[in-house]
Amino acid sequence: MMFRRSFTSLPSVRKIPSTLSLSRLLTRNSFSAAPKRPYNRTYSTSSASTQPSPPQVPRSRLRRFIGFTSIAVFAFTVGLTYQTQITLSRIMATPTGEETLTAFVASDTATANIDNTLRTHPVAEALRANPEFSESRPHLTIPEPMRERNLTAGTLAGPGKIVVPPYVFSQRDGKTMVSLMYLGGDVCGHQGIIHGGLLATLLDEGLARCCFPALPNKVGVTANLNIDYRAPAMANQYVALRAETVKVEGRKAWVEGRIETLPSDGTEPVVLVEAKALFIEPRQAAALSSLYKVA
Repeated sequence: MMFRRSFTSLPSVRKIPSTLSLSRLLTRNSFSAAPKRPYNRTYSTSSASTQPSPPQVPRSRLRRFIGFTSIAVFAFTVGLTYQTQITLSRIMATPTGEETLTAFVASDTATANIDNTLRTHPVAEALRANPEFSESRPHLTIPEPMRERNLTAGTLAGPGKIVVPPYVFSQRDGKTMVSLMYLGGDVCGHQGIIHGGLLATLLDEGLARCCFPALPNKVGVTANLNIDYRAPAMANQYVALRAETVKVEGRKAWVEGRIETLPSDGTEPVVLVEAKALFIEPRQAAALSSLYKVA
C-alpha cells in the first residue's frame, strides 16, 4: 500500500514532442524572432566630411619615452659641449714657461724670502746662464681652478709644505733636469724629518719630467720606480732634485736621479735619496700629449 501511494503521487509527465516536431518548432521560433531584412545593402551618398571624426588616441608610451629620451640626450650634449669648451679655454690660457717665472706672488714675508733665496741661489744662477737649459715653474702652468686637484701643485703646496713652486731647469732634448725647492715642516713622517713618501712622489714626478721630452709624443707613465734612502731629509730646508735620462728605446725611457741638500755656503751637498725608474709612453699617447704638456 505504501508503494501504490508513492507511485500515484508522482507528477504527471508531459509528453515529449517527437524529433520532427521539435525541429519545426525551433525553426518557426527562430524566423519569427528575427525581423526580416532585405538582402540588398543601402549605401549612403553623403560626403565623408559629414561623418563624425573618430576619437583621438593618446600617444603611446613608446613615443613619450622616445621624446623624453631625445630631450635628455640633447640637454646632456649641450652641457658636455659647454663644459668641454670651458676646459679647452682653460688649457689654451695656460701660461708659457717664461710667463710662469713672474706668475707667483708670495703671500707673506717668509714665503717671499724663501722664493728669493731659490731664485738667486748660485746653482740657479749657473743653470740660468747655461744656454742648454730652459727655466720654468711647471706647477704654475696648471690652470688655477684645476690646481687644487693636483698633488704637488695643490694638495702638497703652500706654507709648511712645498712652500713655493719649484724652479725647474731642463735640457730641451730631455737629457737632464734640475729642480730647486724648499720643504717645510708640515710634510713630515717622523718629527722634523720629511716623509719618505713625499720624497718618492717628488722623484717620480721629477724623473718623468726629465725624460718626457725624449719620448716620441713627450708623455709617459711610470712602469718601475726603485728608491734607496741614503740620509734623513730634515724639514725646513732647501733641496735640489737632479735627474738624467740614461737610455731611450722607442717608447721606453730609463732615468736616474737623486734628491740632495742645497747648501749655500759652498759645502758639498748631501745625497738624501736616490732613484731609478722606467717610463713607457702609452700607445694612445698622441691623444694624451695635448693634455699633458711638458714645460
